[in-house]
Amino acid sequence: MDPSSLIGPPSPLGYPAPYWFMAGLKVLGFVLHMIPMNLWFAGILVALLLRRWGGEHARRLSDRLMSQMPILIALGINFGIVPLLFTQVAYHRVFYPATILMGWFWFSIVGLLVVAYYGVYVYAVGLRGGRLRPLHAAAGWTAAVLFVVMGFIFSHAFTLMVNVEAWPGILERTAVAGAPTGTALNVGDPQVLPRWLMVFGLALTTTAAYAIVDAAFFAAREPEAYRRWIARFALGLYTVGMGWFATAGSWYAFGTWIPEVRALMFGPLVLLTALTALGPGLVWALVAAQRRGVQRRMALAAAAAQVAVLALNGVSRQVVQNAELRRFLDVAAGRVEVQWSPLVLFVVLFVAGLAVAAWMVVQALRAAQRPAAARG
Repeated sequence: MDPSSLIGPPSPLGYPAPYWFMAGLKVLGFVLHMIPMNLWFAGILVALLLRRWGGEHARRLSDRLMSQMPILIALGINFGIVPLLFTQVAYHRVFYPATILMGWFWFSIVGLLVVAYYGVYVYAVGLRGGRLRPLHAAAGWTAAVLFVVMGFIFSHAFTLMVNVEAWPGILERTAVAGAPTGTALNVGDPQVLPRWLMVFGLALTTTAAYAIVDAAFFAAREPEAYRRWIARFALGLYTVGMGWFATAGSWYAFGTWIPEVRALMFGPLVLLTALTALGPGLVWALVAAQRRGVQRRMALAAAAAQVAVLALNGVSRQVVQNAELRRFLDVAAGRVEVQWSPLVLFVVLFVAGLAVAAWMVVQALRAAQRPAAARG
């Protein structure tokens, strides 16, 4: 079977916006989603390990992270709508066939997310009550495992989306009477595991950078000894995450890229590849500069540099995705019929949503800086 025959037909309505616009918002939304998403993916697991085996300051950091997690998850889910929306619009011809092949696993994300979200809330309620019971701890560990599993499913789905060549064999193995059963899980794809691990390593670095930011801006009531400990811990965690990211990223780039992608990313776009690979080193240097104590300006610089690291990864991922698909489909060549009304409405609401999120962060910062007595 010709793999191209399984690619969906182009929409008779055309693209509702220019491809560059959709790809730009897809990457922007992905970066905004990645910031809090990294904290669920790796941060919850780190927090629970610290609570179980860490000392006084480690448990304090754990409690701070987990008490903030319900809000971080809400922000991440809402930001995640944007890249998923533009993936469905711009890449519908390959996104839907791939997710149909693995339909049951794809749909399971809804149930897994609900259980994980409630698990985080149950754990946070235990923290507010001042005592973590076995039920609270079990809910937290369940959430940590489920978020890691969901990360694997997402990595699998977006890897399968561009692996058009594998679709006929997967369909033949899982179909009944020619109809896909949605039970495909193509774990034999050499890209799935390194991509999943690479994102986890990146999530560890984001968790370390966030710990610095939290200590600098939201932990005014914590003792100075705690902030000094955070500076040392964040450096160690960032070092582990950076090494993890470099190892898995090298495996992904040198071990799984097809010749067309390798020629592009190590040829005309070698600067983008180099910046994506070396970017975490700048954040590491900014975190290391605070190893004797957290400083607000340096913490802000580290946060901005970490966002740049995520942005570089988002752009690189988009370029590689298009290069992998180009053998079968030129996504950017679709017909465009701009739909101005929904386009303008989306932009207005998106900007308004960002403004509300920024306002929420400012209010949280002000509340963290008020004395306990003033807060009642």
